[in-house]
Amino acid sequence: MRPAAIFSDNMVLQRHKPVRIFGTYSGSTRTIAVRIPELCVSAEAICRNGRWEAVLPPMEACPDCTVEIVCGAVKKIFRNVAVGEVWLCGGQSNMEYELHNDKNGAAELKSAARENVRFFYTPKCAVIDEEHRRSFEASRWDMPSEENSRAWSAVGWYFAKELSRKLGVTVGLIGCNWGGTSASAWVKREVLTRDERLRSYIDEYDNAISGKSDEKMLTEYEDYLTYHAAWEKRVEKAYADDPDIKWDEVEKLCGKNRYPGPMGISNPMRPCGLHETMADFVCPYTLAGVLWYQGESDDHRADVYDVLLSSLIGEWRTEWQDESLPFLIVQLPMFRYRDDPDSKKWAVVREAQMKVFRTVRNTGLAVCLDCGEFNNIHPTDKSQVGHRLYLQALSEVYGLADRSGTLPPVFRDFTASGNRAVLRFGNCSGFEARGSLNGFEAAGTDGEFLPAEAEANGDEIVLTAGISPITAVRYKWTNYAEVELYGTNGLPVPPFTSEI
Repeated sequence: MRPAAIFSDNMVLQRHKPVRIFGTYSGSTRTIAVRIPELCVSAEAICRNGRWEAVLPPMEACPDCTVEIVCGAVKKIFRNVAVGEVWLCGGQSNMEYELHNDKNGAAELKSAARENVRFFYTPKCAVIDEEHRRSFEASRWDMPSEENSRAWSAVGWYFAKELSRKLGVTVGLIGCNWGGTSASAWVKREVLTRDERLRSYIDEYDNAISGKSDEKMLTEYEDYLTYHAAWEKRVEKAYADDPDIKWDEVEKLCGKNRYPGPMGISNPMRPCGLHETMADFVCPYTLAGVLWYQGESDDHRADVYDVLLSSLIGEWRTEWQDESLPFLIVQLPMFRYRDDPDSKKWAVVREAQMKVFRTVRNTGLAVCLDCGEFNNIHPTDKSQVGHRLYLQALSEVYGLADRSGTLPPVFRDFTASGNRAVLRFGNCSGFEARGSLNGFEAAGTDGEFLPAEAEANGDEIVLTAGISPITAVRYKWTNYAEVELYGTNGLPVPPFTSEI
């Protein structure tokens, strides 16, 4: 009898919900009991097909208790267990971004031991093999300290620190993320095949591996890793020699960037791969909700990102056996590489994230438009991202605040007369302009957007353009621009277009 690897000393269990304790067994079906003596709760497991699961009744918060799992003469005891709030930190590199790399990370780490936050780091494994087994067996929940917390998600850290202080309970974070991943890596194959709008993710992968043996795919990916390691060293030297070198010159000197490498059974960027090797191994650990910072790697299919993200949310809720599981989404900040044209694809992803917030129940949207950096896809200050996720948790999950303080003004509709348009917003008590209001555009019957002059007038924005009649409006429809327009609550107005 083995409990799943996510159960260890120092773990945090979710309060106020039925708590699932689970694992595997070999041999015949047996009796497995789980109890927490200090809280006088217990449950007997259901054993089926080599897997067991016990469901403890909802519990109040507790800073320190013991979980006992008994199977015949075998007893497994986990100590220093807390009952509090558990959030999963999902997504790609900006969620993965480690606290020691954060702008304020050194100061945060010095005082980390004083915070009531704990962390489980889901091992990053691309395939299920012996290394996968060893990695998960070695995994554990960690207490906060200057050393232990270095590799924790910086976004998760700032979120959890504020939430723990506010609620007065232990907050546990489960880091389950991988840089560069599409949301398609975190779902089952059926999710991508049952909706024609998403099928291209699978079709592209199937075409890439068609006719290849497992051995060939493994060899190709190993060859790529060898190439990429040497390529990265050449690139590092190129930038050290000339920090202002253009990207096309980098590739002339160093060779083409072949990332993410050939698709195959060992490439972590493959569709559905990390669902199988990571998410499935922490599911269905009982959660308060999910923090989701992702979308950068799906800008090549931005027009279907709302479908992909909505499908992921629905699938995870089913798998975690919690149909109301909250998802708090980070709306992508401003970003563009210096040498890249403005494709506007990040604007489409942001609009997709807003659409999911508006149409999928029990979701939140942390608007972080002003948290980006030009030419740096990994902004170094994650404190505001964590704070805005915290604000969303207060209003959308815990009912401890209303949206007037946790969400910026959100575009609702507009009316136009001639070359003048009046834009109306929800959740708006006025605006704060931190500079000239740039980034507003208007279009006429030909559909071509041109810059428009904007003026804040109470809780409305008035546009004037050299177009008549105005038939469409949009704001900050770009990958990167400076952000000047905020609500009176200090949160940036999210980008929008009336065309979608």
